[in-house]
Amino acid sequence: MRDGYDSAECSAALLRWYDGAARVLPWRVGPADRAAGVAPDPYRVWLSEIMLQQTTVAAVRAYFHRFTARWPDVQALAAAEESEVMAEWAGLGYYARARNLLACARAVAKAGGFPTDRDGLRALPGIGAYTSAAIAAIAYDHPECVVDGNVERVVARLFAVTDPLPGARRTLARLAESLTPRQRPGDYAQAMMDLGATVCTPRNPRCDECPLEGFCAARAAGIAASLPARAPKPPKPTRRGTAYVALRADGAPLLETRPAKGLLGGMPGWPGTDWSEAPTPAPPLDADWITLPGTVRHTFTHFHLDLSVALARVPQHATPARGAFRPDFTPDSLPTVMRKVWEHATTADLFAPPSKD
Repeated sequence: MRDGYDSAECSAALLRWYDGAARVLPWRVGPADRAAGVAPDPYRVWLSEIMLQQTTVAAVRAYFHRFTARWPDVQALAAAEESEVMAEWAGLGYYARARNLLACARAVAKAGGFPTDRDGLRALPGIGAYTSAAIAAIAYDHPECVVDGNVERVVARLFAVTDPLPGARRTLARLAESLTPRQRPGDYAQAMMDLGATVCTPRNPRCDECPLEGFCAARAAGIAASLPARAPKPPKPTRRGTAYVALRADGAPLLETRPAKGLLGGMPGWPGTDWSEAPTPAPPLDADWITLPGTVRHTFTHFHLDLSVALARVPQHATPARGAFRPDFTPDSLPTVMRKVWEHATTADLFAPPSKD
């Protein structure tokens, strides 16, 4: 922060900007409605925050609309079957979030409502330090400091913090807390997020449009676009595997449910090998498997995955060692990497229905 300014002036300037520039989001009560006494729905705040973890607003909108149309409150979601929730979640990634979402909904429904304080919220499944602070601030207007990637970037620039992330996170959290006002903390938290998402962007920040331009030490020093600094990331390793796509005579594909713990836990997928540098073949049944040319690549947080796809047609009476044939299969129910496997399989000649001649 530049000399001669204090945190109260900075926070007030940001709130004035937010009153006219707030994004219209399906889970948000805007500043005008909030000023008129409209209270945010904790269920919608919570649901949006869980969905937005490591996912963009653009990607979440459609999912949020579908979830709230199907399960309009926490009691409705708590009564849902896990398979239904996982199917609706398919494509959002980080599937442990979906399992925790349902566990949290059931805990909240059993308790008769969401806790209103940060500690109570953090005790719920799937709610950590950031999410508990965000819900407490946005849903209940508690003066909690909410720090996500957007806020880290804004604060790093405001105070010209040149130490690289992730090491600078504690410093940035302390500085962000110094800016959090006691009045309108929920609006302030969302204003910081909006500023980082729309003006103080990672590349080419629009400093001339920023309500905090006069407060910003990095802008004054001409280094705003270079912050926050980041320590070099080590290269991601590559793992390999094989996905087996078996089609029964009636066209039903063989699917299995992945173990509850681990990547894609509880989601439907193609039977396959382990994912490692040297995977062990593990076909789910005896068949004339054909390995298709090329591979399917998918990138997870910590590694790249290259999957070979083996395809086979099997008789109607085939009995797999694991999984089950699914006549009701729809590709939309699959997580992204498994959907990529399906798309790759459909390019094969063997995928065409057998001739009736």
